[in-house]
Amino acid sequence: MEGYVAILMPVLLVGVIFFFVSKIERNKYNAIIEVSKNIDDPSKIEEIIDSLNEKKKPIDYRRSGVITLFVGLGLFFFGAVSSIGILKGVGLLVAAIGVGSIIAGYLYPNDSAEITKAVERFES
Repeated sequence: MEGYVAILMPVLLVGVIFFFVSKIERNKYNAIIEVSKNIDDPSKIEEIIDSLNEKKKPIDYRRSGVITLFVGLGLFFFGAVSSIGILKGVGLLVAAIGVGSIIAGYLYPNDSAEITKAVERFES
């Protein structure tokens, strides 16, 4: 029985996240439509749309790796304390993914200043 819970819990979690993200996006677009109905100047509508568009930031692999590492360690310790033995293996797997993400964060810089430093080190 515990195996089914361990397998179906991520599916439920992804479903809940997808539901709320789509609900937020739908509300944002409905707000844009309502505001645009009351504005006559097209330049102001463009300003509103530009302000609502989120700027994509590069992924910080080091930060997400540390979070993933500690989630994995938490799963491992929870499996060690409880009688659910599979959580120890799952926890170690997630922790290993976190370590890999941390290493990737140092191998692939994401900030323009870090990229410039890496290029300068390579060129000198």
